[in-house]
This record gives sequence, C-alpha cells and structure tokens, in this order.
Amino acid sequence: MTSEKQAARPPFAGDRAGPGAAAHPGTGGAAAGRQDAADSGVWQALAGGPRAFLCSTWPLRAVRQLLVGGVLGLGWLCFAAALTMAGVLLLPVGVGAVVLLGVPASAAGLAALERHRLRLPGPRGTRPLRPRLPAGAGGSARGSAIRRGLRALRRRAASPATWAEFGFALLNAVLSLLDLAAVLLALGLVVSQPFALLVVADGDRVEYGPGIVLTEPVQVLPWLLLTPVLAVLACYTLACLAGMRAALTRAVLVGPRRERELDARLTEVTASRARLADAFEGERRRIERDLHDGAQQRLTGLIMKLGLARLDADPALVAEAQEEARAALGDLRDLVRGLHPPVLTDRGLGAALGALAERAPLPVRVEDRLGARPAEALEVAAYFAAAEALANVAKHSGAAHAEVTVGGGRMLTVEVRDDGRGGADPARGTGLTGLADRLAVHGGRLRLSSPPGGPTLLRMELPWTGGGPHRR
Repeated sequence: MTSEKQAARPPFAGDRAGPGAAAHPGTGGAAAGRQDAADSGVWQALAGGPRAFLCSTWPLRAVRQLLVGGVLGLGWLCFAAALTMAGVLLLPVGVGAVVLLGVPASAAGLAALERHRLRLPGPRGTRPLRPRLPAGAGGSARGSAIRRGLRALRRRAASPATWAEFGFALLNAVLSLLDLAAVLLALGLVVSQPFALLVVADGDRVEYGPGIVLTEPVQVLPWLLLTPVLAVLACYTLACLAGMRAALTRAVLVGPRRERELDARLTEVTASRARLADAFEGERRRIERDLHDGAQQRLTGLIMKLGLARLDADPALVAEAQEEARAALGDLRDLVRGLHPPVLTDRGLGAALGALAERAPLPVRVEDRLGARPAEALEVAAYFAAAEALANVAKHSGAAHAEVTVGGGRMLTVEVRDDGRGGADPARGTGLTGLADRLAVHGGRLRLSSPPGGPTLLRMELPWTGGGPHRR
C-alpha cells in the first residue's frame, strides 16, 4: 500500500493533487501539484472536443455554478444594503459605526463560500485574530464578551484581507446580475421555441421582433430547427462564462500561483523548523543524560577505586579500575560515534552504513552503488536518516532482516527494506515525521510503501551535490 493519493477534482478548481508517494511533512510537494486557473476542469473539458464536452455533465455544472453564484452574490448585496441602512439609522445612537464595520466583515462569509465552492485555500490574514484581555480586565462576563467581540471586529476591519474580500464581494454582486441574465437568456432562447409552436398552434401569434410575426406553425419550424444550434451555443457560452468567473474568483481570493506556492512552502518550513527545534532539544538532553549516567558515573567510580588502590596497593582494585576505564572509554567512543562517526569522514557513506549495519540488532545487508562521494552535509544527513530508519525497523517492525541500498545520480537515494509486519504510519509517531524533517533541511523527501503484512520500503531522496571521489 504505497502512500500515494490523488485528490478528487472539484468543480472549476485546478488540480490539487497532493505530494507523490512522499506523504510526509518536509517533502516540499504541498504546492507542487497546484495549477493555474487556465488548467481548471472546465477548460480541460472544453478542450476535449465538442462530443466529449456536450455529452458530459459540464454544461449542467456550468449552469449550476452560475445560478448558485448569482444567488449568493445578490443575497449578500441585499444583506449588505440592509446592514448599511441599519448602520446609518443607528449612527445617532452611537452604535451605527459598529454596525457599519460589519458590512466589510460580512464579505468574509461570502468569500468562504466561494472558496468552498471552488475548493480554494484561504489566503493568509483572512482569519481574525483572537484578542486576549489582561487578567482582571472587564466587569461581567457579558461585558467582557461584548468587548472581545468589538475588539475582534476592529481587528477584522483592519485586516487587508477583509478589504480584498469586500472588494471581491462588491464586484461579485455586479457580475452576479450578468450571470443570472446570461443563464436566463440562454435558457429562454432554448426553451421558448417549442412553446412558440404550441402558442401558434392555438391560433395566437408570436413576435420575435419588429417585423417578425409568426402566425402559422410552418413559420415556427425554421426557428424550431435552430434550437439544437442555440443549445450548443448556450452550453459553450455558459461554460466559458463559468470558467472565467472561477478564474476571477481564484485570482482575487487566492492570488498568483507563485505567491500561493511560497506561502505553502513558508508554512511547511515553519512547521518543520518547530519540529526540528524540538528534536534538537531532545537530542541535546539525550547526550547530557548519556554523559551523566554513563561515562561520568564510570569515571567517578574509577577515581574512587584508584584512590583506594593507592592506599591499599590492591592489585584486584587496580584491575577493576582498568576495566572501568575501558568501559568509560567505550561509552565515550559510542557517544562520539553517535555524534559523527569517523568512518563517515574517512571512507564515505557506504562504509559508514556498513559499520552501522554491523552494530544493528538484526542482520542488515548493505549495497553501495555510489560512484562518487556526495557533499559532506548530504552524507551526514543520509547517514543519520538511515540510522534512524534502522532503529525504527528494529523497534517497530518485528523484521528478521533488513537491506540498505545507497545510490547516486541526480539524487542521493537511500532505500531501507525490511520483511517486518508493515503498516507503518507517520501518524502513529514512529519517527517518520522526524526523518522527513531531517531530509527537508536539504530539500529532500521521503517515500514510504508499507502495506499491512509487509514488506516495508522506505526511500530517502536528497538532491545530489558532489563532494569528492568515492573512496572504499
């Protein structure tokens, strides 16, 4: 079960496919799948040819989109007009200004509905800030709630996003009239021809304009034959109009594609940085704990035993002190190796992974396909990512053995396979999110395939940057 999903295409929305199989934070794919409005579904349907378009549901969806948008736009306009009138009338009382502030703030509701209809992400700054009153401020709970509401309303009115949404709401209200007029005109032209035939058949007459008066059914037949042509023209016209309205909504409420991608990337980096800060703090505490509970305790015991041996001249105490010294030295070496293994600097990533496999609690086979050494930073990131992945295998998978394959090219890749129970899920806190964050620092990504029952394949990719010749 490869963790790769395709987002369903909403009406008139551009592609919103998520990241590829790398369904983890830090992969940098959150904004990569989005396209401009020119690639929205309605334009793709129009480009598919007349037969495919006319036989699809897109003409009906276009009519629905325009009708719903028109009703929403006119509904907001009526609400805003009533709110404005109430605010003006209440100005002498002193609360009119507050009511008038609600007019631009009410546009946020319309903008949210439009984003939902087009499945668009909300821009930054659209959500009002929650004010926090100082301790002891305010009297009764009701009074505090009113003050909080007023402060939130002022913050909302001061937000640039509020006025952008207000401008969109005004423009949308005007265009809604055109949308409804276009839909009613198109439907009228298509539906009126059969009714004209019935009217003339009853002995009445139909006027299509100055000098065009139909009194006989045979006179209506040419117009009736034009109905399919008018229906096709109406379908294309309304679909194009719906596509342009969707593009306008996207441009105003979301902004340019590049800005959206940068915003998504900034959000991703901010979240990743917070997680990395927590991880670094945890690593610092682990090193402190290892030094305190391991090497420090052994060295303290060594000093005491050497002092006793100096007083008693006991060979057994001296031998025991030597063992303590060797154990303390081993602990320090393990700690240093955990910080940065010397073999990684001396012989490269493949040899370091081989040494890591020898110390693993389960059999691990390493295959080194590197023809050259990557940059030192990439080697370090790949090594510790592989070490963390093997630790997860030993701790969570129940595997009997594992394989590590490292390769180069355009990407530095490290694949970790195991024959364990599978079903790895980043949401269960198995360290996959931390792995993705470690790779994201270098622009890398993480791919996972872990069906229930196994096997599990973890693929780590880092953009290649050369560092030197490959030494074995």
